[in-house]
Amino acid sequence: MTDQYGRDIRYLRISVTDRCNLRCIYCMPEEGVPCVSHSDILTYDEITRICRIGTELGISRIKLTGGEPLVRRGLPDLLRMLKALPGIEQVTLTTNGTLLKENLGALTDAGLDGVNISIDTPDAARYEQVTRGGKLSDALVGLEAALTYPALTVRLNCVPMQEMPEEDYIRLAELSREKVMDVRFIEMMPLGQGKAFPAVRGERVYRLLKERFGEAGKCEGTFGNGPAVYVRFPGFAGKTGFIDALSHQFCSACNRVRLTSEGILKPCLQYGTGTDLRLLLRSGAGDDEIKAAMEQTIYEKPACHQFAKDRQEAAIFETRDMSQIGG
Repeated sequence: MTDQYGRDIRYLRISVTDRCNLRCIYCMPEEGVPCVSHSDILTYDEITRICRIGTELGISRIKLTGGEPLVRRGLPDLLRMLKALPGIEQVTLTTNGTLLKENLGALTDAGLDGVNISIDTPDAARYEQVTRGGKLSDALVGLEAALTYPALTVRLNCVPMQEMPEEDYIRLAELSREKVMDVRFIEMMPLGQGKAFPAVRGERVYRLLKERFGEAGKCEGTFGNGPAVYVRFPGFAGKTGFIDALSHQFCSACNRVRLTSEGILKPCLQYGTGTDLRLLLRSGAGDDEIKAAMEQTIYEKPACHQFAKDRQEAAIFETRDMSQIGG
């Protein structure tokens, strides 16, 4: 369906859990955050029902996220249920990759279409620091395992930080020279813990890569579900993408809404507002009532984010960490 600004909303990002096996410095505090009780997390049947109703509103693509989605048991079961829904064209996964290898077989058997793996640095010591204890080798094993499935779209996501050596971004980008995968650089979102880390602009990363690899050609067409701009450097098998939500605001073309693990349908990442679908589900609401609530939430999606504004003056802005919202 279209929202009040004429945008075609067809992409739903679903957080299946607020829990994670890492503690990335821009995602959650070192001590973690209070976990939502299991009884308050949407069941797989509830998620599937919401998605089935969503297909009637035009939802056709789904991203499963967390927290870390692979810490929730039975994720392939949910994936299989979603892929069976008429109207669902694609289901993909965002993960830190550390638990990916042992789950890939079941996920691909269930119909997984693509995987985004978050790796912010190719240096083991810095990776351990950023993730507060994670092992880079585990994430790289997951990445290599994903690349053995030719039908699986594989992307590496990096959130550049001022504290990181620029050579790290060159080394990450170079992973797609010989491998058919995309490496994407995503500007830091000033939400939760991320507010403490000034964003590294995508243009800066591109200039750095161009100095090393030469002028890139822009890739025409649509790749994936989101707003990334893709280029291909000379001699590279894969593409390099840039998601510049701050420096190149793309809200006018936004096609997504988000469902938190607790069942809040959020029309925009920045805003703390949303509709409690769990309450409707568990109070016996019929499909038509849930559909109407989803339709209204999508229609009222805000025109754009306002990250440049003083957050102290905007009570409606999101105050939770990314792990609680859904990354």
